[in-house]
Amino acid sequence: MSVTRGRGRRAMSTVTVRRLLALPVLAALATGCGIRATEVPTDFGPAPSRVHCSVSEPDISAQSSRGLAVQVFLLCGSALVAVDRTVSVEDGTADSRRRVLVAQELLNQLAAAPSAGEADAGYRTTVRDGMTVTGPRPADPEDTLRLSFPPGALAKSSLAQIVCTFSDSAAAEGDGSVILGGPDGAAPRRYECTDEVRAEPTSVKPPSTEVTDG
Repeated sequence: MSVTRGRGRRAMSTVTVRRLLALPVLAALATGCGIRATEVPTDFGPAPSRVHCSVSEPDISAQSSRGLAVQVFLLCGSALVAVDRTVSVEDGTADSRRRVLVAQELLNQLAAAPSAGEADAGYRTTVRDGMTVTGPRPADPEDTLRLSFPPGALAKSSLAQIVCTFSDSAAAEGDGSVILGGPDGAAPRRYECTDEVRAEPTSVKPPSTEVTDG
């Protein structure tokens, strides 16, 4: 009876060893058939983006020698990003005239295609070419800027670029807002460049309020 038990144990041990040896083979076959060998999820994160919104720093001192150093807001990724530019305004120009000249120069810069380096970094603009800007009409506040195209009819991103660029320049009063009007007789409105506008210019329109003081 003990002999029978010994034989039985040896037989069971042999079967167990064979089963263990077969496991790597089964795992290899399962992998070859496309069956996942593990249920542990893997997450390698989002695909890397080529848009980095970074260009080599310009020589500001050299730019300033050729004109007034300013910044304009371009689109990069889904936000507005300030880039350096220069504008030319003659010395001794009256403040009211200076404001309009600076605004026109900024508008031209916004409508111009980004440089090759800026384009490679992902910068772009949606401001239309050919727009002009004039000063206030008799009933307008003295710091009003009137565009040749109605501000309210501009695309959100275009209006955001203009508002944020103007409000951060000598074309406005420097309080984060700018008074804009169009070519028609409609009263001008005060537009603000907010954090939300800078973060989402394609979906958030610059907030505006009626101008009550003339």
